[in-house]
Amino acid sequence: MRGGPCLKANRTGLPQSKKEKKMPKLKTHTGAKKRFSKTGTGKIKRGQTKTRHILTSKPPKVKRKLGRTLLVSDGDYKKVARMIPYA
Repeated sequence: MRGGPCLKANRTGLPQSKKEKKMPKLKTHTGAKKRFSKTGTGKIKRGQTKTRHILTSKPPKVKRKLGRTLLVSDGDYKKVARMIPYA
């Protein structure tokens, strides 16, 4: 029986030739999942920087502006979307 399909059993008990081959799962970047989230329309939201400390020297108008969330820019969208495939 040379040249026939390999029917060696694996751990699941199914012959290897009958087993379906699946694409590997994509891993979410753990740092990105904490920083970005998707909107209902598929855009990606992000927070703003410079809001953690040294707030006493910033005027209230700037602090209000920094409190809002923004959308990821077009230049960075592909890179961020690749890091959070299932968000």
